Amino acid sequence: MTKFSIWIKAFRLRTLPLALSATILGSFLAYEVGRFKWGVFVFGTCTTLFLQILSNLANDYGDARKGTDNSQRLGPLRVTQTGLVTLREMRWMITLFVILSLFSGSMLIWSGLGRGNLLLYALFFLLGFSAIYAAVKYTIGKKPYGYLGFGDIMVFIYFGILGVAGTFFLHTRTFHPTILLPASSIGLLSVGVLNLNNMRDRENDELNGKQTLVVRMGITWAKVYHVGLLFTAFLLGITYTIINFDSFLQLMFLLPLPLLASDAQKVLTNTVPVELNAELKKLAVATLLFSLSFGIGLIL
Repeated sequence: MTKFSIWIKAFRLRTLPLALSATILGSFLAYEVGRFKWGVFVFGTCTTLFLQILSNLANDYGDARKGTDNSQRLGPLRVTQTGLVTLREMRWMITLFVILSLFSGSMLIWSGLGRGNLLLYALFFLLGFSAIYAAVKYTIGKKPYGYLGFGDIMVFIYFGILGVAGTFFLHTRTFHPTILLPASSIGLLSVGVLNLNNMRDRENDELNGKQTLVVRMGITWAKVYHVGLLFTAFLLGITYTIINFDSFLQLMFLLPLPLLASDAQKVLTNTVPVELNAELKKLAVATLLFSLSFGIGLIL
């Protein structure tokens, strides 16, 4: 295996479509009100990709340092734990993606705010730094929040609320409270992906002191929680559509519903954790489809 292919595995490219869901939906919502900016979309996409890869690298590094990644793990290959990449090499790559995220994020803010007031610049730079901090501190440090059960709320905030509403604001320089409804939908579906990951890894996480929400609530309640996430995500989408109803084409976001129903059914009946890997891919694809179909339904 070449070094290039090893790093491609470390980047975990299959996680990137899910990360883009918020940027895509926020941009569609802005386009629908006639305030779309190509600069915001391009740099928003780049920043999202860099942050997601940064998070993946930091997770690989942090779990390897803590011993959570081991031979009992059921997830995809981790390059640090297997020795394909040294800790020093991983630290350098993490630093590189912090720099890339800072540069791209700065260009994103400039594209959206132009010569906006300093307070807005300060606010968005603060949010940008917090996003980088959140990407790194999920598993790195003395008290990483992923080991304390706070991963779900952080995913909801950054993959949902800030991802969608922040993108919309940078396009439009306005904020509409109802935007929080579809933003929450994307956030909840993204939390669902994390919940599947944590259900799959529950036994190993518990043995290694990683107190995810699944470990804290137990597998039975984790399954109920999962179905609740999916149901609430679509309920919020329907609520937004009712409030802003203009055409039945706006119901296009219901197209991924069969995928979500299948995912819920498989989760409720699952007894073999490794089989949840297939559901992870299914829910990630369904979330991206939700974002695309929701946005397309708005602008047609």
